Amino acid sequence: MKKYLAEFIGTFGLVFCGTGAVIINEVIPGSVTHVGIAITFGLIVMVMIYALGSISGAHLNPAVTIAFTGHGGFPLREVIPYIISQLAGALGASGVLKLLFPSSVLLGATIPAGSNAQAFILECILSFFLVLVILGVAKGSKEQGLFAGIAIGGVVLLEAMFAGPVSGASMNPARSIGPAIVAGELKQLWIYITAPVLGAITATIVHKILR
Repeated sequence: MKKYLAEFIGTFGLVFCGTGAVIINEVIPGSVTHVGIAITFGLIVMVMIYALGSISGAHLNPAVTIAFTGHGGFPLREVIPYIISQLAGALGASGVLKLLFPSSVLLGATIPAGSNAQAFILECILSFFLVLVILGVAKGSKEQGLFAGIAIGGVVLLEAMFAGPVSGASMNPARSIGPAIVAGELKQLWIYITAPVLGAITATIVHKILR
């Protein structure tokens, strides 16, 4: 249960701080800025990896859990409990943010700025590179080590910086599902569930070929 609690806490922190930055920037226009939002996402991922990586591996993302399983370093029986813990953390964080900022309509939900196809392709590619980096620096099925947090947090920051305005740069089904359900914005949620998983699986296959 320690591992599941760690995944709950880590994903809660990711959604609370990351989408919280989006909401605060919406409620107080320009207070955080797009650059600040990207930095917030990168930093919260980094610190959660250092705080929880030795306990649960700090997946914080169903697509990452699926990738580790496909890579052969994570037991299949743990996949569902991990994903449930991650989704519970994301929903809990979005619920708290809804109470704190009731005027926010979207609660930081990821919505394409352009076409669905554009967002889908972007999310696939972003998730591909994120998982490729994770598999390269993680120890087995755990995101831990001196450089893992910096490398993975850095990729999240980089991708959120340039792709955030277009697709939201989710790369994480849990991060998108939490705000979408609490805000009732489900129309394009399928993009942010399927694209990251597809990108993660592709990265797993490519990583095996490269190694």
